[in-house]
Amino acid sequence: MRLIGIGDNVVDRYPALGTMFPGGNAVNVAVYARRAGARTAYLGVTGDDEAGHAIRRALRAEGVDTGGVRTSPGPNAWAEIGLVDGDRVFQGASDGVSRFRLTDAQIAGLAVHDIVHTAYSGSLIEQVPRIARHTRVSFDFSHQRDAPWAPELVPHLYLAAFSGTGLDDGQIRELLAQAAARGARWTLVTRGRDGAWLSDGATVWRQPAQPVEAVDTLGAGDAFIGTLLAALADGADPRPPLAAAAAAAAAACRAHGGFGHGVPLEPPEPVGPVRPPRPAARTLGIGPARGSRPHPSTI
Repeated sequence: MRLIGIGDNVVDRYPALGTMFPGGNAVNVAVYARRAGARTAYLGVTGDDEAGHAIRRALRAEGVDTGGVRTSPGPNAWAEIGLVDGDRVFQGASDGVSRFRLTDAQIAGLAVHDIVHTAYSGSLIEQVPRIARHTRVSFDFSHQRDAPWAPELVPHLYLAAFSGTGLDDGQIRELLAQAAARGARWTLVTRGRDGAWLSDGATVWRQPAQPVEAVDTLGAGDAFIGTLLAALADGADPRPPLAAAAAAAAAACRAHGGFGHGVPLEPPEPVGPVRPPRPAARTLGIGPARGSRPHPSTI
């Protein structure tokens, strides 16, 4: 199985540790899918600073193809991370040079991959329908269940992944049903220590979380998605992939950063204003379909 992660990359900066770690949703998913046995690649833009170098070096060390990585003059994207009892807390961020759009040739070239994974935190939302004409698309909405662009995105997706933290069982079943009705092949809802739910529209599988003394929860959801996708695309019974995904997520919580490869922290070089932490979505659902058009993420 071939998977490519497209979009965001960051260094996650931990001032309390004096360390920064390579990460970003698309990067993390590509790494964990590779660890689960898939052939993976990453396509995105890194800075020409030490942070960008750290990301490229870590991807190569993990066996992720970096042929689609472009390096631009300027600082790499970064996010500042705090920890409260092992839970990561975002304390600010900068996009650096990370934002880009795919060319027509790049979109057509994605057909060689079995799955493209991207997320709301990248800059490719409005290009997802075009990507889906060439190959299967996995998209991580995180908490953006009610974003105005979400309803029209779901019909194009092979996997629609959501964060279900704070939702009860009835709300999760409703979210799964809504996504299936709109056309998602698979819908995943992760709930941290409360496990995960997966549905193909006809059956719902529940996967308990593995108990773990969490050092850092950053990247656990990405570990779950990447590991799941590595087996799900082969048409396997979803129960073993779900169990493997839960184990990968638990392992991710036992160490700092998204997947390791920490380097000494350097002063950030923000481009423009530093973004504050993103607020979580407050309401349930993926919104009404009428009157909305996908637009680039504002991350």
